[in-house]
Amino acid sequence: MQPYLDLLRLVRTHGVRREDRTGTGTRSVFGYQMRFDLSRGFPLVTTKRVWFRGLAQELLWFLSGETNIRPLVREGISIWTDWPLKRYLEQTGQAVPPSDSPAWAALKADFEARIREDEAFAVRYGDLGPVYGRQWRAFGGVDQIARLVDQLRTNPESRRHIVSAWNAAEIDRMALPPCHMMFQCYVAEGRLSCQLYVRSNDLFLGAPFNIAQYALLVHMLAQQCDLIPGELIYTIGDAHIYENHLDQVDEQLGREPYPLPTLRLRRRPPSIFDYVYEDFELLDYRHHPPIKAPVAV
Repeated sequence: MQPYLDLLRLVRTHGVRREDRTGTGTRSVFGYQMRFDLSRGFPLVTTKRVWFRGLAQELLWFLSGETNIRPLVREGISIWTDWPLKRYLEQTGQAVPPSDSPAWAALKADFEARIREDEAFAVRYGDLGPVYGRQWRAFGGVDQIARLVDQLRTNPESRRHIVSAWNAAEIDRMALPPCHMMFQCYVAEGRLSCQLYVRSNDLFLGAPFNIAQYALLVHMLAQQCDLIPGELIYTIGDAHIYENHLDQVDEQLGREPYPLPTLRLRRRPPSIFDYVYEDFELLDYRHHPPIKAPVAV
């Protein structure tokens, strides 16, 4: 994961101070690319623990076409809860405390309990609008993922293996516009590679998740299309570290990375949409302890 650590160090040292939508402030550089050869290991950060189950379940949620947080919450995954919680508090006239405060944590626990237990409440307050899953599976009526798999199988040398989550007509209806907004696949010599474009990337919290998620997706697509995983090319527009993550970044950069783990797919399901978490086996993941940091909402 040296390319990721190099980027963290670059932005920490040379990033430009910028204000942002959340009011937190960032250190930022514009335009950066990392390459990960998937034959050399699964690119999961080792200088802190990254929650593989959470990122894998989130990817499966995207592939299902779902846009409500209820399936994630029922799996104990809170990745997306902050945005509908904030909207719920605003709509019901309640104060919105800082996202790193005990008051926020208490409100979040109560909100998630209601999402889990009350389907009507979840339908009303748990939907995120037409975010990733909707665009991947029903962009203007097109199932982009099904089409991608079909084209990788039947026309692998095409230059049109593209999936976009950036639907300009629906951005204003999304709880959060897509950050990892487009990816393109490429087949050569039996190897499947993927280039991802991320318009805005929280390097401490978001990037480790996104790198591993798209590496996992490449493995799944390769298996479905009788190909070998190739490279993940990870391209970022605004690569930033939030000002309230600087101490955590310094701690992480002071750690020595371990060798990368490997990924094994335990079975080949009938389709890309039939994977479950138990199909993924992460082997030899040696990592440093987790480092907590608040999400900028």
